[in-house]
Amino acid sequence: MGLPTFDILALLFIVIFLIKKYHFSMQQKFLFCLVFFFLSSLFLKAQVLTKEDSLNAGLIAKDATTVLSGYGEIKYMYNVHAEQGTINITRNILFLGHKFNNTFSLFSETELENAKVAGGQFGGELSLEQLFIKSNLTRDMYLVTGLFIPRIGIINENHLPTTFYGNDRPFVEQLVIPTTWRELGVGLFGQMSNVPGLNYYIGLTNGLKASNFNYSTGIKDGRQEGSIANANNLALSAAVLYYIKNFRFQASGYYGGTSGLRKKTADSLGLESGLFALPLALVEANVQYQNNGISFKALACIVQYSKAQQLNQAYGKNTSSQLFGAYAEIAYNVLQLYPATSQALSLFVRYEQLNLQNQLPNNALKDDLYKQQYFVAGISYQPIKAIVFKLDYVLRNTGNYNPALHIFNPYEYNDPVFVNNHFVNLGLAYSF
Repeated sequence: MGLPTFDILALLFIVIFLIKKYHFSMQQKFLFCLVFFFLSSLFLKAQVLTKEDSLNAGLIAKDATTVLSGYGEIKYMYNVHAEQGTINITRNILFLGHKFNNTFSLFSETELENAKVAGGQFGGELSLEQLFIKSNLTRDMYLVTGLFIPRIGIINENHLPTTFYGNDRPFVEQLVIPTTWRELGVGLFGQMSNVPGLNYYIGLTNGLKASNFNYSTGIKDGRQEGSIANANNLALSAAVLYYIKNFRFQASGYYGGTSGLRKKTADSLGLESGLFALPLALVEANVQYQNNGISFKALACIVQYSKAQQLNQAYGKNTSSQLFGAYAEIAYNVLQLYPATSQALSLFVRYEQLNLQNQLPNNALKDDLYKQQYFVAGISYQPIKAIVFKLDYVLRNTGNYNPALHIFNPYEYNDPVFVNNHFVNLGLAYSF
């Protein structure tokens, strides 16, 4: 048996009758229409595997085949304290892949953020999210060469908006792990044939650019993303991934240089030079569970930057020596009660805690604004696996802003809405 069925025309008639009979506000009319849309879309059923996934898994049977895929997000956000609503095409990604033969395939993704490319603070961005050649070495091992995403965290590698709850990616995996984090280099992926479920990854890429670090965004702005990247420094990353029954366990690490300067320039600034100069280390571990409509995930991450004091002295920055973040999330698909349906209607809650200034060097100023907690709760409805409608509530708590740091961030942070704030988000996401 499937879901209880609804007569769409009768439901539409009831909605129109109620709207005409009673003097509803525009917001109430919108809510009625939204409810009608959700109920009527219960009829849609399908299973979708993206063509990029199919290409990566070797499910494309023919040689010399070009595939097109992609994903995107639209988000409406209402800032409760500011009484301000905004709506935005967060991103639209086009994937173009090509299978040359059973050994070599091309993977490329072009991302457009915020609907258009424009200058200024509110402009969008057009960028490459990946561009690499995948080389199948054996049945259990493959190599990627080019611009690729290291296996770090949960969302970084699996960031399709149809695969995570809420309109926003977990804030820990935006601010502590700078998802989507991609660099130029080479990566080896594989699985152990004699240990079922055990996978591994090791990669060598260019390092981060410390001169771009910003204490308000962690290491995010230090990513070079294949754009005239400084290759005087290198980074190693590795991960172990293990599937057992309904669990998925992963641990990953990153160690890389952040200087990227030639020796003469580094000496003039009192900094180190070399492939792993001004090293930054990141360690994270996560676990996921899924069974009978229940899903759970948890992640913890620490970023250690022992040379923050030298960097601050050389560039006049306020860089932290340690960042920390962790979150836990649980969700339940209520349509699990109807096993014949492929649809999903999931309720979820997530708690996050992060501190971008968990430890500071002697020459840095503390700002509790970046000691943050997030409580996120919401609902996601997938009429088919490729489309999801999202509604969520976000409560954000932070410490107090340090006005002495106005010299680093001249825009105002004195408004108390930045300490305790609420957001209501409504969104649409898709993948194909």
